[in-house]
Amino acid sequence: MSEVRGKVCVVTGAGSGIGRALALELARRGARAVAISDIKLETAEATAELIGAGTEVHTAALDVSDREAFAAYAGEVAGTFGQVHQIYNNAGVADNDPITEFDYDRYERILNVNLWGVIYGTKEFLPHLIASGDGHVINVSSLNGIMAQQGLSAYCASKFAVRGFTESVAFDLKGEGLPVRTTVVHPGGIKTSIADSAMEWARSAGLPVTPEQEARKAFYNEKLLKMDPARAARIVIDGVESNNPRVLVGNDAKMLDALVRLMPRRWPMAFGLLERRFEKELEARGIQPKSKQPVAESRPVHH
Repeated sequence: MSEVRGKVCVVTGAGSGIGRALALELARRGARAVAISDIKLETAEATAELIGAGTEVHTAALDVSDREAFAAYAGEVAGTFGQVHQIYNNAGVADNDPITEFDYDRYERILNVNLWGVIYGTKEFLPHLIASGDGHVINVSSLNGIMAQQGLSAYCASKFAVRGFTESVAFDLKGEGLPVRTTVVHPGGIKTSIADSAMEWARSAGLPVTPEQEARKAFYNEKLLKMDPARAARIVIDGVESNNPRVLVGNDAKMLDALVRLMPRRWPMAFGLLERRFEKELEARGIQPKSKQPVAESRPVHH
């Protein structure tokens, strides 16, 4: 078992949401040390303040899309604690639009953070995980690493890739007899700030954000992004401690995973029925459904 107690664990994107919850749960389970990073140092430090005595904490600002910064960070963490056992590659961003409206800069932003950030984290920490004799790589994909959705070509590409990358790495590690396990995580609707962050980025990029889109974001947060991050973190770490190679977080993730597997040709029709049900509820609240919206929007997605 990949028991957390006594281990040195690293969590990226730990300034809020699932990342913060993972850091707190690792400390609660007796991790010797937790290295917390986020794009903003102040959010990482805010998470660190929530961790009680008994767990060493290292905080840092880290842009996971910067390979040189990630390499320096891995060396700093390993140098601080002497060893590293677990890396939780959790940092991620969201953005959406149809491919006809999605320019290359936006594709690069999503892929650099969601995919390259995972690859950098895995590669840079792997020597330290191997040296520990009991390493574990945990990469956070998404429900959109199982199923595609309209307007999410960049996000789905990144999250499907995280799944494939992690599963392939597992074969490599086993084939070479290395003491490192892997887990890919597929969260469903979790109460995180990813939807709000997507909307904030849309504004900063000069994309139009209408009051209706804000109202729709609030609706999605209320109806779809429902699971408490603390509960999600417990499910993830339970899976890690049980050496599960794949963890589905939430009944929505389990249901849609089963739907895609059992109905590979017909699941889009079944999923379409679910989307239409939500669109009717949107209309009842006076919010225009996405199918009737202008294309330039930033809609919340599952992590």
